[in-house]
Amino acid sequence: MLDPQNLESLARQLQNALPQSLKNVGSDLEEKFKQILQAQLAKLDIVTREEFEVQSQVLLRTREKLIVLEARLDQLAEQPVEQPSTP
Repeated sequence: MLDPQNLESLARQLQNALPQSLKNVGSDLEEKFKQILQAQLAKLDIVTREEFEVQSQVLLRTREKLIVLEARLDQLAEQPVEQPSTP
């Protein structure tokens, strides 16, 4: 889920964009904005930045292993194939 501080900031920005007459409603409106934003964001298929970074590191390690395996496969492919001797 997203950082609650980010949601509060976004809700505050929305509230600040309202006409002065609606701004007087105050914290009730800000709270409603937060609730609506949280509900809508919960419906999205998103990951946190931390989860993204973890998966990026996993992918990087997997790529490194793949490079090593490809190099090893190339080495094996270059070796001459031994033919079985016929008795």
